[in-house]
Amino acid sequence: MYIIKNHHQYRTFATMQTHSTTVLAVMHNGETAMGADGQATLGNTIVKSTVNKLRVLHDGKILAGFAGSTADAFTLIERFEEKLKAYSGNMKRSAIELAKDWRMDRYLRRLEAMLIVADKEEILTVSGNGDVLAPDNGITSIGSGSMYALSAATALKKHAPQLSAEQIVEESMRIAADICIYTNHNLTVKSLK
Repeated sequence: MYIIKNHHQYRTFATMQTHSTTVLAVMHNGETAMGADGQATLGNTIVKSTVNKLRVLHDGKILAGFAGSTADAFTLIERFEEKLKAYSGNMKRSAIELAKDWRMDRYLRRLEAMLIVADKEEILTVSGNGDVLAPDNGITSIGSGSMYALSAATALKKHAPQLSAEQIVEESMRIAADICIYTNHNLTVKSLK
């Protein structure tokens, strides 16, 4: 185990909090799009700039994005995929069952990540507090730069309705990357039409 001196405090390398990301999902004009940046940081150091934080699940019908600890997020996405199989691809039911397990299971409670899952009809944010939240306006975001991306997407959806969901996600993510030090311009954007 390594010890790192950080602002006159000693912390173990294994327990340093990982900040990694901005994920944004938008439903607009019959399209659902999700985007994420590629930056992962450890403390105040960028450790990777090309992380893929989006997954296409259930034969291309569902998008999932994660923020937080990468290993924890992969565990959650695997559990979510298991729920999708168990509930015949019903995204909302699968998200609710995952949230229940996440809150009740002693092992899962320690996972430090959040998920956004989306299909053509709905976007959901899933957290370890047992929350499964559907946004009122078809826009949600998680991660370090989430409020910047959410604000930009809200403005673009309202004032530039001719844009596609994918265009709104791309531009909003660029704005977040210009502001948030934990978000970069290596964007991945996927959409369901």
